[in-house]
Amino acid sequence: MKVIVCGAGQVGFGIARHLAGEGNDVTVVDREASLMQRITDTLDVRPILGHGGHPEVLEQAGAADADVLIAVTASDEVNMIACQTARTLFKKPKTIARVRDRNYVKSKWRGLFNEDGIPIDVIISPEVEVANAVMRRSALPGAFDSCSFAGGSAEMIGVAIGEDCPVIDTPLNQLTGLFPDLQAIVVGLRRNNKVYVPDFDDTIQVGDEAFLVTASSDTERTLKIFGHEEREARRIVMVGGGNIGYQVAKELDTQAGRYSLSLIEANPERARTVAEKLNRSIVLQGSGLSPELLAEAGIRQADLVLALTNDDQVNILTNMLALQEGCQRGLCLINDNSFQNLAGDFGMEVSINPRAITVSSVLRHVRLGNVLQVHALSDESAEMIEAEIQEGAPIAGSKLRDLDLGNAMRVGTVYRKGKLTMPRGGTELKPGDRVVMFVTAEGIEQFESLLTSKEKK
Repeated sequence: MKVIVCGAGQVGFGIARHLAGEGNDVTVVDREASLMQRITDTLDVRPILGHGGHPEVLEQAGAADADVLIAVTASDEVNMIACQTARTLFKKPKTIARVRDRNYVKSKWRGLFNEDGIPIDVIISPEVEVANAVMRRSALPGAFDSCSFAGGSAEMIGVAIGEDCPVIDTPLNQLTGLFPDLQAIVVGLRRNNKVYVPDFDDTIQVGDEAFLVTASSDTERTLKIFGHEEREARRIVMVGGGNIGYQVAKELDTQAGRYSLSLIEANPERARTVAEKLNRSIVLQGSGLSPELLAEAGIRQADLVLALTNDDQVNILTNMLALQEGCQRGLCLINDNSFQNLAGDFGMEVSINPRAITVSSVLRHVRLGNVLQVHALSDESAEMIEAEIQEGAPIAGSKLRDLDLGNAMRVGTVYRKGKLTMPRGGTELKPGDRVVMFVTAEGIEQFESLLTSKEKK
Protein backbone atom coordinates (compact mmCIF):
# COMPACT_ATOMS: atom_id res chain seq x y z
CA MET A 1 0.00 0.00 0.00
CA LYS A 2 1.27 3.48 -0.90
CA VAL A 3 0.63 6.03 1.85
CA ILE A 4 1.32 9.77 2.15
CA VAL A 5 1.50 11.14 5.70
CA CYS A 6 1.31 14.94 5.96
CA GLY A 7 2.78 15.90 9.32
CA ALA A 8 5.93 14.60 10.98
CA GLY A 9 5.02 15.40 14.59
CA GLN A 10 4.35 12.78 17.25
CA VAL A 11 1.18 11.43 15.62
CA GLY A 12 2.57 11.49 12.07
CA PHE A 13 5.76 9.82 13.25
CA GLY A 14 3.77 7.09 15.02
CA ILE A 15 1.62 6.40 11.96
CA ALA A 16 4.62 6.35 9.63
CA ARG A 17 6.52 4.02 11.96
CA HIS A 18 3.61 1.57 12.10
CA LEU A 19 2.97 1.50 8.37
CA ALA A 20 6.59 1.53 7.24
CA GLY A 21 7.42 -1.24 9.69
CA GLU A 22 4.75 -3.37 8.02
CA GLY A 23 6.35 -2.99 4.61
CA ASN A 24 4.13 -0.26 3.16
CA ASP A 25 5.50 2.43 0.83
CA VAL A 26 5.32 5.53 3.05
CA THR A 27 6.09 9.14 2.11
CA VAL A 28 6.14 11.79 4.85
CA VAL A 29 5.57 15.49 4.09
CA ASP A 30 6.38 18.33 6.48
CA ARG A 31 7.88 21.80 6.22
CA GLU A 32 9.85 21.55 9.49
CA ALA A 33 13.38 20.47 8.63
CA SER A 34 14.16 19.27 12.17
CA LEU A 35 11.14 16.95 12.21
CA MET A 36 12.01 15.58 8.79
CA GLN A 37 15.57 14.92 9.90
CA ARG A 38 14.27 12.85 12.82
CA ILE A 39 12.04 10.91 10.43
CA THR A 40 14.85 10.10 7.99
CA ASP A 41 17.27 9.19 10.78
CA THR A 42 14.80 6.72 12.31
CA LEU A 43 12.38 5.33 9.71
CA ASP A 44 12.51 3.75 6.28
CA VAL A 45 10.29 6.35 4.59
CA ARG A 46 10.59 8.82 1.75
CA PRO A 47 10.85 12.41 3.08
CA ILE A 48 9.43 15.42 1.26
CA LEU A 49 10.19 18.84 2.74
CA GLY A 50 7.30 21.20 2.02
CA HIS A 51 3.71 22.30 2.66
CA GLY A 52 1.26 19.39 2.59
CA GLY A 53 -1.42 21.46 0.87
CA HIS A 54 0.70 22.62 -2.08
CA PRO A 55 -0.01 20.84 -5.39
CA GLU A 56 3.66 20.63 -6.38
CA VAL A 57 4.58 19.07 -3.06
CA LEU A 58 1.83 16.46 -3.24
CA GLU A 59 2.74 15.71 -6.84
CA GLN A 60 6.33 15.13 -5.75
CA ALA A 61 5.06 12.89 -2.93
CA GLY A 62 3.29 10.69 -5.49
CA ALA A 63 -0.34 11.62 -4.82
CA ALA A 64 -1.32 10.56 -8.34
CA ASP A 65 -0.94 6.89 -7.48
CA ALA A 66 -1.21 6.89 -3.67
CA ASP A 67 -3.79 4.71 -1.95
CA VAL A 68 -4.22 6.86 1.17
CA LEU A 69 -3.38 10.39 2.26
CA ILE A 70 -3.30 10.99 6.02
CA ALA A 71 -3.15 14.64 7.11
CA VAL A 72 -2.14 15.05 10.76
CA THR A 73 -0.23 18.34 10.86
CA ALA A 74 -0.68 20.71 13.80
CA SER A 75 -3.05 22.84 11.69
CA ASP A 76 -6.65 21.75 10.98
CA GLU A 77 -6.69 24.07 7.99
CA VAL A 78 -3.56 22.58 6.44
CA ASN A 79 -5.02 19.10 6.96
CA MET A 80 -8.23 20.08 5.19
CA ILE A 81 -6.41 21.77 2.31
CA ALA A 82 -4.14 18.75 1.84
CA CYS A 83 -7.18 16.47 1.53
CA GLN A 84 -8.92 18.92 -0.83
CA THR A 85 -5.86 19.23 -3.06
CA ALA A 86 -5.24 15.49 -3.17
CA ARG A 87 -8.80 14.64 -4.13
CA THR A 88 -9.43 17.56 -6.54
CA LEU A 89 -6.17 17.34 -8.47
CA PHE A 90 -5.12 13.72 -8.10
CA LYS A 91 -8.51 12.00 -7.67
CA LYS A 92 -7.38 8.67 -6.23
CA PRO A 93 -6.24 8.80 -2.59
CA LYS A 94 -8.54 7.97 0.30
CA THR A 95 -8.29 10.98 2.61
CA ILE A 96 -8.05 10.98 6.41
CA ALA A 97 -7.67 14.21 8.38
CA ARG A 98 -7.21 15.12 12.00
CA VAL A 99 -9.57 17.99 12.83
CA ARG A 100 -9.23 19.20 16.41
CA ASP A 101 -11.46 22.28 16.39
CA ARG A 102 -14.97 21.08 17.24
CA ASN A 103 -16.49 24.09 15.46
CA TYR A 104 -15.69 22.46 12.13
CA VAL A 105 -17.55 19.24 12.88
CA LYS A 106 -20.76 20.51 14.47
CA SER A 107 -23.83 18.77 13.12
CA LYS A 108 -25.16 22.05 11.64
CA TRP A 109 -22.10 22.11 9.30
CA ARG A 110 -22.25 18.45 8.29
CA GLY A 111 -22.45 19.47 4.62
CA LEU A 112 -18.91 20.87 4.73
CA PHE A 113 -17.10 17.55 4.36
CA ASN A 114 -18.35 15.83 1.23
CA GLU A 115 -17.50 15.62 -2.46
CA ASP A 116 -19.14 18.99 -3.11
CA GLY A 117 -17.30 20.65 -0.23
CA ILE A 118 -14.06 19.43 1.32
CA PRO A 119 -13.74 15.75 0.31
CA ILE A 120 -12.46 14.11 3.49
CA ASP A 121 -13.37 10.44 3.80
CA VAL A 122 -12.54 10.11 7.50
CA ILE A 123 -12.30 12.82 10.16
CA ILE A 124 -10.43 12.03 13.38
CA SER A 125 -11.34 14.13 16.43
CA PRO A 126 -8.67 13.14 18.98
CA GLU A 127 -9.94 15.18 21.92
CA VAL A 128 -13.27 13.37 21.92
CA GLU A 129 -11.63 9.95 21.61
CA VAL A 130 -9.11 10.69 24.36
CA ALA A 131 -11.91 11.95 26.61
CA ASN A 132 -13.81 8.71 26.01
CA ALA A 133 -10.67 6.75 26.94
CA VAL A 134 -10.35 8.74 30.18
CA MET A 135 -13.95 7.93 31.07
CA ARG A 136 -13.43 4.21 30.36
CA ARG A 137 -10.28 4.03 32.49
CA SER A 138 -11.91 5.98 35.31
CA ALA A 139 -14.82 3.54 35.38
CA LEU A 140 -12.52 0.49 35.52
CA PRO A 141 -10.35 0.81 38.65
CA GLY A 142 -7.56 -1.71 38.55
CA ALA A 143 -7.17 -1.67 34.76
CA PHE A 144 -4.35 0.44 33.35
CA ASP A 145 -5.64 -0.01 29.81
CA SER A 146 -9.04 -0.79 28.31
CA CYS A 147 -11.07 -0.68 25.12
CA SER A 148 -14.52 -1.93 24.09
CA PHE A 149 -15.16 -4.26 21.15
CA ALA A 150 -18.02 -6.18 19.53
CA GLY A 151 -20.54 -3.41 20.01
CA GLY A 152 -19.69 -3.13 23.71
CA SER A 153 -20.09 -6.87 24.37
CA ALA A 154 -16.37 -7.40 24.96
CA GLU A 155 -13.56 -5.53 26.71
CA MET A 156 -9.82 -5.61 26.44
CA ILE A 157 -8.27 -4.83 29.81
CA GLY A 158 -4.67 -4.49 30.88
CA VAL A 159 -3.93 -5.39 34.51
CA ALA A 160 -0.77 -5.25 36.58
CA ILE A 161 -0.01 -8.47 38.44
CA GLY A 162 0.81 -7.88 42.10
CA GLU A 163 1.73 -10.24 44.92
CA ASP A 164 -1.92 -10.57 45.97
CA CYS A 165 -3.05 -11.93 42.57
CA PRO A 166 -4.79 -15.29 43.25
CA VAL A 167 -3.60 -16.91 39.99
CA ILE A 168 0.14 -16.33 40.26
CA ASP A 169 2.13 -19.36 38.99
CA THR A 170 -1.02 -20.85 37.48
CA PRO A 171 -0.58 -22.14 33.88
CA LEU A 172 -2.90 -20.31 31.54
CA ASN A 173 -4.43 -23.55 30.28
CA GLN A 174 -5.65 -24.31 33.80
CA LEU A 175 -7.63 -21.08 34.19
CA THR A 176 -10.58 -22.52 32.27
CA GLY A 177 -10.72 -25.48 34.66
CA LEU A 178 -10.54 -23.23 37.72
CA PHE A 179 -13.17 -20.81 36.39
CA PRO A 180 -15.22 -22.79 33.84
CA ASP A 181 -17.94 -20.16 33.43
CA LEU A 182 -15.57 -17.18 33.19
CA GLN A 183 -15.63 -15.55 29.77
CA ALA A 184 -12.07 -14.25 29.70
CA ILE A 185 -8.77 -15.18 28.05
CA VAL A 186 -5.21 -13.91 28.45
CA VAL A 187 -4.07 -12.83 24.99
CA GLY A 188 -0.82 -11.04 25.77
CA LEU A 189 1.78 -10.43 28.46
CA ARG A 190 4.33 -7.71 29.07
CA ARG A 191 7.30 -9.04 31.01
CA ASN A 192 10.62 -7.23 31.44
CA ASN A 193 9.32 -4.50 29.08
CA LYS A 194 8.68 -7.01 26.27
CA VAL A 195 5.17 -7.69 24.94
CA TYR A 196 4.46 -11.18 23.59
CA VAL A 197 1.72 -13.78 23.08
CA PRO A 198 2.18 -16.40 25.82
CA ASP A 199 2.02 -20.16 25.33
CA PHE A 200 -0.91 -21.86 27.02
CA ASP A 201 1.40 -23.55 29.53
CA ASP A 202 3.02 -20.23 30.53
CA THR A 203 2.32 -18.90 34.02
CA ILE A 204 1.44 -15.46 35.36
CA GLN A 205 4.27 -13.89 37.37
CA VAL A 206 4.47 -10.98 39.83
CA GLY A 207 5.44 -7.87 37.93
CA ASP A 208 3.76 -8.97 34.69
CA GLU A 209 1.23 -6.88 32.87
CA ALA A 210 -1.51 -9.09 31.46
CA PHE A 211 -3.79 -8.19 28.56
CA LEU A 212 -7.12 -9.98 28.60
CA VAL A 213 -10.23 -10.10 26.46
CA THR A 214 -13.36 -10.59 28.54
CA ALA A 215 -17.10 -10.42 28.09
CA SER A 216 -18.19 -7.03 29.39
CA SER A 217 -20.51 -8.74 31.86
CA ASP A 218 -17.49 -10.54 33.36
CA THR A 219 -15.05 -7.61 33.47
CA GLU A 220 -15.47 -6.87 37.17
CA ARG A 221 -15.13 -10.55 38.12
CA THR A 222 -12.05 -10.89 35.89
CA LEU A 223 -10.39 -7.94 37.62
CA LYS A 224 -11.03 -9.56 41.02
CA ILE A 225 -9.56 -12.89 39.88
CA PHE A 226 -6.42 -11.05 38.80
CA GLY A 227 -6.10 -9.28 42.14
CA HIS A 228 -7.95 -6.01 41.62
CA GLU A 229 -10.95 -5.08 43.75
CA GLU A 230 -10.58 -1.32 43.77
CA ARG A 231 -13.81 0.65 44.13
CA GLU A 232 -15.11 3.00 41.47
CA ALA A 233 -14.12 6.64 41.97
CA ARG A 234 -16.91 8.96 43.09
CA ARG A 235 -15.06 12.05 44.33
CA ILE A 236 -12.84 13.37 41.55
CA VAL A 237 -10.39 16.25 41.28
CA MET A 238 -9.42 17.25 37.74
CA VAL A 239 -6.53 19.51 36.73
CA GLY A 240 -6.79 20.97 33.23
CA GLY A 241 -9.88 22.40 31.60
CA GLY A 242 -8.73 22.36 27.97
CA ASN A 243 -10.50 20.53 25.16
CA ILE A 244 -9.94 17.07 26.65
CA GLY A 245 -10.54 18.13 30.24
CA TYR A 246 -13.74 19.93 29.33
CA GLN A 247 -15.09 16.91 27.41
CA VAL A 248 -14.50 14.71 30.47
CA ALA A 249 -15.87 17.32 32.90
CA LYS A 250 -19.02 17.76 30.82
CA GLU A 251 -19.69 14.00 30.95
CA LEU A 252 -19.04 13.81 34.70
CA ASP A 253 -21.16 16.90 35.29
CA THR A 254 -24.19 15.25 33.69
CA GLN A 255 -23.89 12.42 36.22
CA ALA A 256 -23.79 14.59 39.32
CA GLY A 257 -25.64 12.02 41.40
CA ARG A 258 -22.85 9.56 40.70
CA TYR A 259 -19.77 11.82 40.71
CA SER A 260 -18.57 14.86 42.64
CA LEU A 261 -16.12 16.93 40.56
CA SER A 262 -13.77 19.80 41.37
CA LEU A 263 -11.83 21.18 38.39
CA ILE A 264 -8.67 23.34 38.51
CA GLU A 265 -7.74 25.41 35.44
CA ALA A 266 -4.72 27.75 35.27
CA ASN A 267 -5.98 30.12 32.56
CA PRO A 268 -8.46 32.64 34.06
CA GLU A 269 -10.47 33.12 30.87
CA ARG A 270 -10.70 29.39 30.21
CA ALA A 271 -11.70 28.76 33.84
CA ARG A 272 -14.58 31.23 33.51
CA THR A 273 -15.71 29.66 30.22
CA VAL A 274 -15.72 26.15 31.67
CA ALA A 275 -17.46 27.30 34.86
CA GLU A 276 -20.25 28.83 32.80
CA LYS A 277 -20.81 25.58 30.89
CA LEU A 278 -20.85 23.23 33.90
CA ASN A 279 -23.92 23.11 36.09
CA ARG A 280 -22.99 21.12 39.18
CA SER A 281 -19.20 20.98 39.33
CA ILE A 282 -16.81 23.32 41.18
CA VAL A 283 -14.26 25.21 39.03
CA LEU A 284 -11.19 26.77 40.66
CA GLN A 285 -8.70 29.01 38.88
CA GLY A 286 -5.02 28.48 39.56
CA SER A 287 -2.17 25.98 39.36
CA GLY A 288 -2.70 22.27 39.90
CA LEU A 289 0.78 22.26 41.44
CA SER A 290 -0.40 24.40 44.36
CA PRO A 291 -0.89 22.23 47.48
CA GLU A 292 -3.24 24.87 48.89
CA LEU A 293 -5.47 24.85 45.80
CA LEU A 294 -5.46 21.04 45.68
CA ALA A 295 -6.56 21.04 49.32
CA GLU A 296 -9.34 23.50 48.52
CA ALA A 297 -10.48 21.19 45.71
CA GLY A 298 -10.76 18.36 48.26
CA ILE A 299 -7.76 16.28 47.21
CA ARG A 300 -7.42 14.60 50.63
CA GLN A 301 -10.91 13.12 50.32
CA ALA A 302 -10.71 12.40 46.58
CA ASP A 303 -10.89 8.90 45.12
CA LEU A 304 -9.23 9.94 41.87
CA VAL A 305 -7.16 12.78 40.43
CA LEU A 306 -7.27 13.37 36.67
CA ALA A 307 -4.30 15.40 35.34
CA LEU A 308 -5.35 16.40 31.83
CA THR A 309 -3.26 19.45 30.91
CA ASN A 310 -1.17 19.70 27.74
CA ASP A 311 2.07 19.49 29.76
CA ASP A 312 3.33 15.98 30.60
CA GLN A 313 5.54 17.21 33.42
CA VAL A 314 2.72 19.18 35.04
CA ASN A 315 0.50 16.10 34.82
CA ILE A 316 3.09 13.82 36.43
CA LEU A 317 3.92 16.30 39.22
CA THR A 318 0.22 16.94 39.88
CA ASN A 319 -0.32 13.21 40.32
CA MET A 320 2.63 12.93 42.68
CA LEU A 321 1.37 15.81 44.83
CA ALA A 322 -2.19 14.46 44.88
CA LEU A 323 -1.11 10.97 45.91
CA GLN A 324 1.16 12.42 48.61
CA GLU A 325 -1.83 14.34 49.97
CA GLY A 326 -3.88 11.18 50.32
CA CYS A 327 -5.76 10.84 47.01
CA GLN A 328 -6.44 7.17 46.29
CA ARG A 329 -5.71 6.92 42.55
CA GLY A 330 -4.02 8.94 39.85
CA LEU A 331 -4.60 9.10 36.09
CA CYS A 332 -2.79 11.45 33.76
CA LEU A 333 -2.14 12.23 30.11
CA ILE A 334 1.40 11.54 28.94
CA ASN A 335 2.34 12.28 25.34
CA ASP A 336 6.07 11.59 25.54
CA ASN A 337 6.91 7.88 25.58
CA SER A 338 10.04 8.60 27.62
CA PHE A 339 7.75 9.54 30.53
CA GLN A 340 5.48 6.51 30.18
CA ASN A 341 7.71 4.14 32.10
CA LEU A 342 7.92 6.60 34.98
CA ALA A 343 4.21 6.44 35.72
CA GLY A 344 4.33 3.25 37.78
CA ASP A 345 7.45 4.39 39.62
CA PHE A 346 5.55 7.41 40.92
CA GLY A 347 2.51 5.42 41.99
CA MET A 348 0.25 6.43 39.11
CA GLU A 349 -2.21 3.69 38.34
CA VAL A 350 -3.02 4.74 34.80
CA SER A 351 -1.49 6.92 32.12
CA ILE A 352 -3.13 7.68 28.80
CA ASN A 353 -1.21 8.47 25.65
CA PRO A 354 -3.27 10.76 23.37
CA ARG A 355 -0.88 10.15 20.50
CA ALA A 356 -1.38 6.37 20.70
CA ILE A 357 -5.17 6.83 20.71
CA THR A 358 -5.03 9.04 17.61
CA VAL A 359 -2.71 6.58 15.86
CA SER A 360 -5.17 3.77 16.68
CA SER A 361 -8.02 5.77 15.17
CA VAL A 362 -6.11 6.29 11.93
CA LEU A 363 -4.92 2.69 11.65
CA ARG A 364 -8.50 1.45 11.83
CA HIS A 365 -9.11 3.06 8.47
CA VAL A 366 -5.96 1.94 6.65
CA ARG A 367 -5.64 -1.69 7.72
CA LEU A 368 -6.35 -4.22 4.98
CA GLY A 369 -9.47 -6.28 5.45
CA ASN A 370 -12.76 -5.23 6.99
CA VAL A 371 -11.27 -3.74 10.17
CA LEU A 372 -13.83 -2.31 12.57
CA GLN A 373 -11.70 -1.28 15.54
CA VAL A 374 -8.01 -0.86 16.39
CA HIS A 375 -6.50 -0.20 19.80
CA ALA A 376 -2.73 0.22 19.93
CA LEU A 377 -0.88 -0.34 23.20
CA SER A 378 0.75 2.81 24.53
CA ASP A 379 4.22 1.68 23.40
CA GLU A 380 2.83 0.57 20.02
CA SER A 381 4.30 -2.92 20.49
CA ALA A 382 0.96 -4.61 19.75
CA GLU A 383 -2.62 -3.91 18.74
CA MET A 384 -6.05 -5.20 19.60
CA ILE A 385 -7.93 -5.48 16.32
CA GLU A 386 -11.57 -6.27 15.62
CA ALA A 387 -12.22 -7.35 12.05
CA GLU A 388 -14.92 -9.11 10.07
CA ILE A 389 -13.87 -12.28 8.27
CA GLN A 390 -14.43 -11.87 4.55
CA GLU A 391 -15.68 -14.54 2.15
CA GLY A 392 -12.64 -16.17 0.59
CA ALA A 393 -10.25 -15.16 3.37
CA PRO A 394 -7.67 -17.86 4.27
CA ILE A 395 -8.95 -17.97 7.85
CA ALA A 396 -12.59 -18.57 6.84
CA GLY A 397 -13.78 -22.12 7.45
CA SER A 398 -10.80 -23.01 9.63
CA LYS A 399 -10.84 -24.29 13.19
CA LEU A 400 -8.58 -22.44 15.60
CA ARG A 401 -6.55 -25.55 16.39
CA ASP A 402 -5.64 -25.84 12.69
CA LEU A 403 -4.38 -22.27 12.34
CA ASP A 404 -0.70 -21.49 12.62
CA LEU A 405 -0.88 -18.15 14.43
CA GLY A 406 2.59 -18.54 15.92
CA ASN A 407 3.60 -16.26 18.77
CA ALA A 408 2.47 -13.11 17.03
CA MET A 409 -1.31 -13.18 17.52
CA ARG A 410 -4.15 -14.71 19.51
CA VAL A 411 -7.91 -14.72 19.09
CA GLY A 412 -9.60 -13.19 22.12
CA THR A 413 -13.24 -13.69 21.18
CA VAL A 414 -15.57 -14.38 18.26
CA TYR A 415 -18.73 -12.34 17.77
CA ARG A 416 -21.37 -14.03 15.61
CA LYS A 417 -24.94 -12.83 15.08
CA GLY A 418 -24.91 -10.78 18.26
CA LYS A 419 -23.49 -13.59 20.41
CA LEU A 420 -20.05 -13.63 22.01
CA THR A 421 -18.05 -16.87 21.99
CA MET A 422 -14.80 -17.39 23.86
CA PRO A 423 -12.40 -19.27 21.59
CA ARG A 424 -11.58 -22.94 21.94
CA GLY A 425 -9.51 -25.22 19.74
CA GLY A 426 -12.64 -26.54 18.01
CA THR A 427 -14.09 -23.08 17.31
CA GLU A 428 -14.70 -22.73 13.57
CA LEU A 429 -14.34 -19.29 12.02
CA LYS A 430 -16.92 -18.38 9.40
CA PRO A 431 -17.37 -15.54 6.90
CA GLY A 432 -19.19 -12.68 8.59
CA ASP A 433 -17.76 -13.49 12.03
CA ARG A 434 -16.16 -10.61 13.89
CA VAL A 435 -12.93 -11.65 15.58
CA VAL A 436 -11.11 -9.67 18.26
CA MET A 437 -7.39 -10.45 18.13
CA PHE A 438 -4.23 -9.43 19.95
CA VAL A 439 -1.53 -8.87 17.33
CA THR A 440 2.09 -7.95 17.97
CA ALA A 441 3.79 -5.48 15.66
CA GLU A 442 5.61 -8.36 13.98
CA GLY A 443 2.34 -10.13 13.18
CA ILE A 444 0.37 -7.34 11.46
CA GLU A 445 1.23 -8.41 7.91
CA GLN A 446 0.27 -12.04 8.66
CA PHE A 447 -2.97 -10.84 10.28
CA GLU A 448 -3.95 -8.87 7.19
CA SER A 449 -3.20 -11.80 4.90
CA LEU A 450 -5.34 -14.16 7.01
CA LEU A 451 -8.35 -11.84 7.21
CA THR A 452 -8.41 -10.48 3.67
CA SER A 453 -10.16 -12.16 0.75
CA LYS A 454 -7.70 -13.18 -1.94
CA GLU A 455 -9.80 -11.34 -4.52
CA LYS A 456 -9.53 -8.08 -2.55
CA LYS A 457 -5.80 -8.07 -1.88
